[in-house]
Amino acid sequence: MSDVAAIHNLVQKRNELKNEIAKIIVGQDAVVDQILLCIFSGGHALLVGVPGLAKTLMVNTLAQALGLDFKRIQFTPDLMPSDILGSEILDENRRFKFIKGPVFSNIILADEINRTPPKTQAALLEAMQERSVTIAGENYKLDLPYFVLATQNPIEQEGTYPLPEAQLDRFMFAIKLEYPSFEEEVQVVKRTTSDLNNTINPLFTAQEIIDFQQLIRRIPVADNVIEYAVTLVSKTRPDNPLSNEFVKNYLDWGAGPRASQNLILAAKANAAFNGKFSPDIEDVKAVATGILRHRIIKNYKADAEGITEEVIIQKLM
Repeated sequence: MSDVAAIHNLVQKRNELKNEIAKIIVGQDAVVDQILLCIFSGGHALLVGVPGLAKTLMVNTLAQALGLDFKRIQFTPDLMPSDILGSEILDENRRFKFIKGPVFSNIILADEINRTPPKTQAALLEAMQERSVTIAGENYKLDLPYFVLATQNPIEQEGTYPLPEAQLDRFMFAIKLEYPSFEEEVQVVKRTTSDLNNTINPLFTAQEIIDFQQLIRRIPVADNVIEYAVTLVSKTRPDNPLSNEFVKNYLDWGAGPRASQNLILAAKANAAFNGKFSPDIEDVKAVATGILRHRIIKNYKADAEGITEEVIIQKLM
């Protein structure tokens, strides 16, 4: 199949995928779109939302529709790296045998990742970055495609271990999950309090998803679009000549080069999803908020004046 035909195929499959997810998930279109951009770009996502907004159900539904294995890890303060990576045990023949942990799956839901100590956070983040795990000197490759969706509760921060900036940077997108509208909530209540069971049909194989990820990387990008993305990221850095007074007043730190890479990758995926053969500046703008939101650090002045990351990003575009 030519790349042109493959992009047309991707547009069709993505529309079918959204229809399949809509059988279970009401609304949340923007969230589903960003998660799909992330999966097909080969990145990972951080989902920030209060409890009860169907984060687990969304990821489970997505995994079924994509035809991939799914595992959920509930992070707690006493969770050890071996609990998620796996450990060696002595079998009946008195030989060491490695038992794989839940990290060995295609899609991982890392629930409340800020509830667990840095040692366990780092173990998961190594798997995310390297797509492999090292146990007792032995290296184990993870099955591809590999996607981690970590969640954080923005309300209760007591007794948590916030992710350091270097680890936050590993996530391609930070996605904010908002409460549903009145009409959507009515639909949610109707669906979840009846005995109707919708069946999710798997639409992809693992190899098809890997092929689509490679297709997105092959999409050509014009130099002016790459320069726009790099300029946008440079503007977030207070000490950069390109930044404006607004940034210098309200930001302590800006985004790093990984943000520029992710902007272009996500813009390619966004273009492909819309049937375009090359991304333009509008595609970069469409994905900028989710990619920059967790990579810029506001100062106390911005907090005092109630200025959000989203407002700052909009001022830069």
